[in-house]
Amino acid sequence: SAEAAPVPARARPTNNVVPVTLPPSRRRLRIYSGDPSDATRLASAAEAVTTVDIPWEPPHINLRLPPGPVGEYLEVVDIDPMNRRFYPPVDLEDRLLLAQDGLAPAVGNPKFHQQMVYAVAMRTIETFEKALGRVALWAQEPNYYKKPDYTSLDPNDERRLLKGFVRRLRIYPHAFYGANAYYSPDKVALLFGHFQGKRSGPDGLEPGGTTVFTCLSHDIIAHETTHALLDGVHRRMRIPSNPDVLSFHEAFADIVAMFQHFSLPSVLKAEIRRSRGVLSRSGLGQLAREFGMGRSGSAALRDAIGRTPAEANYRTETQSHSRGAVLVAAVFDAFLQIYTLRTAPLLTVASGGSGILARGELHPTLVDMLAEEARKTALHVLEICIRAIDYLPPVDVTFSDYLRALVTADSDLVPADERGYRVAFIEAFARRFIFPERVHSNSTEELRWRGPEQTITGLGAFIRDLPLNWGRDSDRLEAYVSARRAAKALQRWLVENVGVEAGQQLGLDLSAEATNRPEVHSVRPATRVLPDGRIRRDIVVVLTQKRTELVDPNRLDGETFTFRFGATLIVDVDGARDNDPVRYIISKSAHSEDRLQSARGFLRAEPPSGHRLYFDPDDQPGEASSREPFALTHGGHEC
Repeated sequence: SAEAAPVPARARPTNNVVPVTLPPSRRRLRIYSGDPSDATRLASAAEAVTTVDIPWEPPHINLRLPPGPVGEYLEVVDIDPMNRRFYPPVDLEDRLLLAQDGLAPAVGNPKFHQQMVYAVAMRTIETFEKALGRVALWAQEPNYYKKPDYTSLDPNDERRLLKGFVRRLRIYPHAFYGANAYYSPDKVALLFGHFQGKRSGPDGLEPGGTTVFTCLSHDIIAHETTHALLDGVHRRMRIPSNPDVLSFHEAFADIVAMFQHFSLPSVLKAEIRRSRGVLSRSGLGQLAREFGMGRSGSAALRDAIGRTPAEANYRTETQSHSRGAVLVAAVFDAFLQIYTLRTAPLLTVASGGSGILARGELHPTLVDMLAEEARKTALHVLEICIRAIDYLPPVDVTFSDYLRALVTADSDLVPADERGYRVAFIEAFARRFIFPERVHSNSTEELRWRGPEQTITGLGAFIRDLPLNWGRDSDRLEAYVSARRAAKALQRWLVENVGVEAGQQLGLDLSAEATNRPEVHSVRPATRVLPDGRIRRDIVVVLTQKRTELVDPNRLDGETFTFRFGATLIVDVDGARDNDPVRYIISKSAHSEDRLQSARGFLRAEPPSGHRLYFDPDDQPGEASSREPFALTHGGHEC
């Protein structure tokens, strides 16, 4: 027989080459796209369950995601005090679960409940990180030392600094029995309740409906996770000093939860088919339908479309959720106007120029195109809303402050407003009587935050050169440590270099009569990608200070409160070195008599027990309830 041809040396298998198997970048898990009740109705059953992909944890080779799940950001702990049970944790590394995108949705399976809260919370965290350009950090440990001496060179400072870091937000899917769910700053945890729902009978609502698990509501999970993320950025924002503060917290959490709907393709396309592309007639502006039905028989817990501007009046609403609903409605109204403009050419072509679509089902291609425009518009609006939190003053936030932050955040990233996003926001807020004060007009130029009136010598350059390790791929502990070191260094520099006059520009009181020194609350980087592909790097610095004031200045022995002030600084890292890198100083002044009188009026108008419970958790460490403002805010069964 013919002799076989020799195999070339380079084609021979070798024993000294070990192929490296890299972990996947994404993990796929099944969730309820809305509420479990959607799967029990024929009209919504097809899109009731969806599969989402979230970042793979852990990203390292040969490491497993521990059962719980317990990852880099979250730890799910399933203790059920009502039934005195500890439910075994789900193992998402099980090969059978990996092969079928996790557990199948099941109301009666606690392990699926764990999977659901983990998946939705991770999606919300990733949305924040993309918009802000940095890793997410939770609020500091509640028992962290209250008054650090930033000028101390004590070597123990480093150990004390590390104690404040919270690696994981804990999630309790079955924390209690009750129609509520809330973020607990005291525990740095999300607590979800469950309750027996009501059903409609001939004489009205009757008990005996199905059990409603708030941990199975996509909207409620996203809402509570947003509370925790916002608290990690703005801890002072849970201290109400005016009617807008807690309302903003609630509204912002609703905005994030609502726009998450648009990232679920099956849900979005189904709603566009039903509404024939008119999203104002869709259910995409509704939140937590099952919770609302189970609690009181309403169609949804909240509805961004359900009220006209006249009914959602900023000047008349006072309750936190009702007032917050005004802000949610304004943002959703702006989105609808932008979406309408973006889709007008598609509808013109589809209708043959008449603008009136023919009767019957929309063509599948038109549905896909409308869904893509809705998705992109919603993503842009949500990113603007999240980026704007870096442009808020550090204390005493109002809805008009948020409007100015929205305009400024978008102007910084997209100088030319060709799509009219900023005009849409301004119009929608104005329709609800939300007007910024001390501006000459309602134009985008006037509403944009101003730069510093005078250069504070050396401040911007010092901040720009602070070493920070806080990109999206940074280790979160290293990011926290570098940020706290930067805060210490800046605190020391401010004490040594900033005088009384410069301090006034920062909203601070640096006079000899000041009883408290200013605090560098946070130093955080922000990395954004500009439309032309360039990277913009900023540093956001938050300075705060406080003093004690009388609620009634005519009663020297009367009740006191903490009056806070300070500024947010936006510093350009990559700008020209011969220019002042401080682009914005967004301040709430220590010397504002109007703010002081407004705070006093707010306290006198509120029931005394209310503001004593949560007005200033830092100054009342002995009261456990003082650190649970969201449990109190949600006390009316409003998640």
